[in-house]
Order: sequence, then structure tokens, then C-alpha cells
Amino acid sequence: MRHAMLGSLRVSRIGLGAMSMAGTLLSGGGLDDAESIRAIHRALDLGVTHIDTAESYGPYHGEEIAV
Repeated sequence: MRHAMLGSLRVSRIGLGAMSMAGTLLSGGGLDDAESIRAIHRALDLGVTHIDTAESYGPYHGEEIAV
């Protein structure tokens, strides 16, 4: 995974967008937390260090499953 400096933080150049994991209108149906958690773990295994969540997506659901 390639990384870049964001101020003093070293972050992956590729991030994981978690909006559809939080239950927004774009999710297209029911949520599958287990599948979302598997996707997050896979992204971490691949070196992703930026998971994009926002309280406006859930609120807070994306943050809760990403912990």
C-alpha cells in the first residue's frame, strides 16, 4: 500500500468509504454489520489506514462498527 503524509500523519493513499455501511439512503436495503466488519478487516489487512466515516451517515453506526 502506498502512503502519503497528511500534515504529520502517514496515511494510506487509498481509503475505505463507510457511508453505505452506516445505513444511509444509499445502502440499498438492510445493513449487514458482519459483512461490513469483514470488509473493514480486509482493508486493514491490505494496509488501508483511512476509514471514512461521518456522524451524518448513521449517526455513529459507522464509527461503532469500525472500532
